[in-house]
Amino acid sequence: MGNSEFEVRSYIEALKLHNSSLEEVPDGTVLSRLPPTTTNCLAEESAIYLHEGKVVQDLLLRLRDVECGEVEIQLEWIHFPGSKTFLSQ
Repeated sequence: MGNSEFEVRSYIEALKLHNSSLEEVPDGTVLSRLPPTTTNCLAEESAIYLHEGKVVQDLLLRLRDVECGEVEIQLEWIHFPGSKTFLSQ
C-alpha cells in the first residue's frame, strides 16, 4: 500500500496566525504555499487557506515503498470545547 509523511509545522503556524489576527480575512485567502521538494512527499504545491472561517490545507502526497501511487488528504483543525490546545498558549 505504500507510505507517505508530511510536515505540519506550516499548518500549525497558520492556525496560530488565524487564531490571533485573521478574523476579518476573506474566505479563500491563501495563507501559505508549500512547494514540492526532494525532501518532502508533496506531489504538487500545497496551499494553506481559509475556508468557511477555518484553516484548511490540501495535500497530494506521493507514496513511497511502492511502484507508484498518490494519496490526497485535507487537514482541518477541530477544537473540542474543554480540550487542551496549543492555540491558547
